[in-house]
Amino acid sequence: MSTSLLAAPARSVPLLARATAYIELTKPKIALMVLVAVAAAACIASWRQPTWAVAHALFGTLLVAASSCAANQWLERYRDSLMDRTAIRPLPQGRLSSSEAVGFVTITLVAGLVWLAVFTTLLTACIALLTWFLYVAVYTPLKTRTSLNTAVGAIPGALPVLIGWTCVEGPLTLRAAGLFLTLFVWQFPHFMAIAWLYRKQYARAGFRMLPIVDRTGHWAGVQAVACASVLVPVSLVPVLSLQGSGALAYAACAVALGLGQLACAVAFAWQRNDISARRLLRASLVYLPVLLACLVALPGR
Repeated sequence: MSTSLLAAPARSVPLLARATAYIELTKPKIALMVLVAVAAAACIASWRQPTWAVAHALFGTLLVAASSCAANQWLERYRDSLMDRTAIRPLPQGRLSSSEAVGFVTITLVAGLVWLAVFTTLLTACIALLTWFLYVAVYTPLKTRTSLNTAVGAIPGALPVLIGWTCVEGPLTLRAAGLFLTLFVWQFPHFMAIAWLYRKQYARAGFRMLPIVDRTGHWAGVQAVACASVLVPVSLVPVLSLQGSGALAYAACAVALGLGQLACAVAFAWQRNDISARRLLRASLVYLPVLLACLVALPGR
């Protein structure tokens, strides 16, 4: 795909189609996962007594997340045109121009940060800004330089739980740290499965994912198993200070979910193919929302 098409203004695109393109620019599935993490963390921190601050945090975070995803697409617009899974995005297809994307990034970032600072807490706004910076300015450029980009990207991937935690002015306790670490570690098996499934496309675009650096997939499998193993005890940290049947029920659920995902990771490491990778990906997508739901369902003090 030529760079002239990528840089061309999208004046001929109908209004409705352009609105749809802006929505696609926000990566709605990723934005939804971010909002789920924020909402769950806020409910856990406030013992299921959400306030208007949570609604404000969700709206402000949505704007910041939209900005970060749009910025990521703008920075990777040429590489996206080389991959089948991303060539249909608005910028490679010329449905939005580069200047329109930059304007969208700027407006949503400023609006989101101001909203969070005014209607939640300054700390929440600062965490949102840090998340944006790490995702856009650190993780995105590293994707073409080192396979360690996954470890860096897992940090902004886990920070939304602290946005939710601090928006209700909850103190950053061991439970908050445990929740952050759970999301941090969860991302590695998830990323390894995706990187394996799309390894040829990533290689064509010049991204240095682990299954590309090590084409056998051995180390991707090792990392998936290691992190899935660590996730089992880490997921129990948020309830270490709690007692009662609720905490025990959560622990049982967390261990069952963790062992299920670990089994899929072991299968992927043992026989590295698209079938085992897709199974691991599905397991990771089931794991996180169910685990967060179990945490939210815990009885209060």
